[in-house]
Amino acid sequence: MSWNNVIDQRRVVEALRGAIAAGRVAHAYLFRGPDGVGKRAVAIEFAKALLCERGGDEGCGACRACSRVERMLHPDLRFFFAQPKDTDASAVAERLQLLARNPYAAVDFLRRPSLGDPTKSSNKQAIYDVDRVREEIIRTTSLTPVEGRYKVTVITDAELFNAASANAFLKTLEEPAPRSVFILTTSRPDLLLPTILSRCQSLRFEPLPPEALAAALVEREGVDPDAAETLARMADGSYMEALDLARNDDLMGLRMMVLDFMRMSYARNIERLADLVDQTARLGRDQVKNVLELMLRWVRDLILHRSLGGDAPLVNVDQKDAVAKFSENLPDADLEGMVGVIEEAIHLIERNAHVNLTLTVLSQRIGRAMRGRLAEPLYVPLADEELRRTA
Repeated sequence: MSWNNVIDQRRVVEALRGAIAAGRVAHAYLFRGPDGVGKRAVAIEFAKALLCERGGDEGCGACRACSRVERMLHPDLRFFFAQPKDTDASAVAERLQLLARNPYAAVDFLRRPSLGDPTKSSNKQAIYDVDRVREEIIRTTSLTPVEGRYKVTVITDAELFNAASANAFLKTLEEPAPRSVFILTTSRPDLLLPTILSRCQSLRFEPLPPEALAAALVEREGVDPDAAETLARMADGSYMEALDLARNDDLMGLRMMVLDFMRMSYARNIERLADLVDQTARLGRDQVKNVLELMLRWVRDLILHRSLGGDAPLVNVDQKDAVAKFSENLPDADLEGMVGVIEEAIHLIERNAHVNLTLTVLSQRIGRAMRGRLAEPLYVPLADEELRRTA
């Protein structure tokens, strides 16, 4: 069955199947929710159902139309990514083919500027510029379907319209061509024009439960069940994140680095800590951010264990003994303060702060927080520091 390609999201799937069965397909949908939870997967399956030669509320998966949708080759399906202005058409085609293989994978220009190096960032902005919107979206959607019942247009990360392109697209949304269906996906509906929001039927996608993520990792990727359970809890409801974690050969090493950082921060082992900071900084800014994200999950596990004890649904379920021992030995630790300074460190790294200095100060703040002292901010503006000294 076609909809079985979608992980969970039963409420959304039933709503769309019901609309098809009742002949009440809206001209525009807004799929909103976190990244990696199935918005693109549902968009493809919805398009398959709308274009299937056999009709019904799901694609048959056997007809020519379903096959062409699955390969992203159907003439009545257009699928758009936000992209840098100088993007070559062949690069777009390559990403669409990767998407066809796995609609949950991070293959767009926003999250994967380089397909060859997942850790590589880019200073080129992925957007929907107005010229592209007019030429590729507005012009093509004004045409009648070539061979299907509908012309389906999927616009991913719709929050990346700028003011000019959003207003140009709005006119098409207000006066759509007959038998056209627009599907907009976004994780930030607050950044869309209110007038665009008001013209779309909104469907909310929820984070995926760990059980569903773990089952998908085992069945689709062949991940060991125990490892799948750990990865599923680390993924924060996103199968895209779960896939990235499963393919990250350095993940276990980074998690041990987090534990060493925590231990050395508490022990105040200056020499070992300095080596660890240097080792972490050499990983590169993106990997440093990954280390801090793992650290954040660790501390949140400590908070859960403090509140719920041994029954807490830990992210790092394979490290439950270490979590329990930490909680037992450091009952007065300022865990909420630790979360705050780690989040601040992530923010500073994203703003190109000096990595070694940020990590060094972070270790000092975490060490104090472990001893029950309130964690102070990492960064204090000079003006505020002068006021504090003279107060």
